[in-house]
Amino acid sequence: MIRFTNTALLLGLAALILAACGDATPPGTDPDRFTIAEPGPIPVTDQRPGDPAAGRYTVLNRGYVTCGIPDAAFRASNVFPTREHELNGREGRNAELPYMFNATVNPDGVELVVSNCLTCHASEVEGELVIGLGNAFLDWTNDPSVTAELIGAFVEDGAPADAWAKWADRIAAIAPYMVTDTFGVNPAPNLTLALIAHRDAETLAWSSEPRLGPPPREPLPTKVPPWWRMQHKAAMFHNGMGRGDHVRYMMMKSLVCTDDTDEASEIAEWFTDVRAYIASLEPPPYPYPVDPELAAEGEGVFARVCAGCHGSYGDERDYPNLLIDLDTVGTDPAYARQAVESERFARWFNRSFYGDGAEAMPALGYMAPPLDGVWATAPYLHNASVPTIEALLDSARRPTYWQLRTDPRQYDPDTLGWRFNVLESGKAEADDPTGAKRIYDTTRPGYGNQGHRFGDTLGERERQALLEYLKTL
Repeated sequence: MIRFTNTALLLGLAALILAACGDATPPGTDPDRFTIAEPGPIPVTDQRPGDPAAGRYTVLNRGYVTCGIPDAAFRASNVFPTREHELNGREGRNAELPYMFNATVNPDGVELVVSNCLTCHASEVEGELVIGLGNAFLDWTNDPSVTAELIGAFVEDGAPADAWAKWADRIAAIAPYMVTDTFGVNPAPNLTLALIAHRDAETLAWSSEPRLGPPPREPLPTKVPPWWRMQHKAAMFHNGMGRGDHVRYMMMKSLVCTDDTDEASEIAEWFTDVRAYIASLEPPPYPYPVDPELAAEGEGVFARVCAGCHGSYGDERDYPNLLIDLDTVGTDPAYARQAVESERFARWFNRSFYGDGAEAMPALGYMAPPLDGVWATAPYLHNASVPTIEALLDSARRPTYWQLRTDPRQYDPDTLGWRFNVLESGKAEADDPTGAKRIYDTTRPGYGNQGHRFGDTLGERERQALLEYLKTL
């Protein structure tokens, strides 16, 4: 029996494609431009107005990823989960599908099931599905092309076979670049680069052979930021990239299938509303008791230690949108450095359809994000290397080897994170390969849990007060 984590990996592909991009494009600028951004405040760009209700409809019902599995094969293969959560506003066949799939019909009249954004941008807290919360429990450690080929056995000849072949061929081309070595981390940046490598920047035409040198085969780990922060962020991604027109980045989740600029233009119109929907979301309220006196004490600690980078959250809210250099923040530098070193992909983006109104501008640093709803967004740091806020505020508590508990997953209101097991050894000492995949090993390149040690100067009472205050954001 194929595990659901395999199918989530496979079909969440397009929903996880995130572009690495930067500032708004000045008229007349060299289309082959490449600039490395400097640390400091990230400029705020006015975004397109849109209809949040229409955007929600698109996320839940439209086939903005335009290739996928013929619906008959989806039903017959019996490898997919049953529907567990009902979402208001799902229509027709969509209402019958698990929340991470949408139904659509391709130009040949083939009914398809395709991935949507919620594979990675929705997750459970206390049994409730929270739209916009990054899913820290997805498993990207398996080769998705195996599942794609299995589904092919249930596909009818003719137009359904052609539809399946388009989707399966894309999966096979990029599968080597999307398999992580650790459960729960996300390969989205590497996926984006792999897709870019196969596309013509001017026409978006797909090539079975890479046009650019592909990215590394071992994706660096990233975590999925929560959607509700987008209303306060000048840049979408951890390293300060994703500035300018946010629509151009959000719609790149369809890049696995979008083969020409006419189709991309139509999807861009839909995603003007999707961006408005994402920017309308609010974080879930903390679901457990809060000590108001201790939280008030923690607010003072936050103002003294945290607000300079992360902003203030009283009646007059302020979001600095600061890009912090690597030496200052001290966190694992591999992700930021790789984006800077991957110049060929930034140049591709800047001269492509997606660079109209945006510019790929990587930086040697990381963005201090807004902290609205931070209690729900474990694990922490850009690479998900720190399991709880308690450990984030006290580096001595950070485990070198650890694994999330999944059966069942449980939230710990004392440490503000998912419960986890501390391990004595890393992947190299694991008894079997499957078990090794469940180990977060901070000694591996890109997986380091160093840096962000600003909480180390606090006393234990101050940390506890700060933890209590963070529950209220």
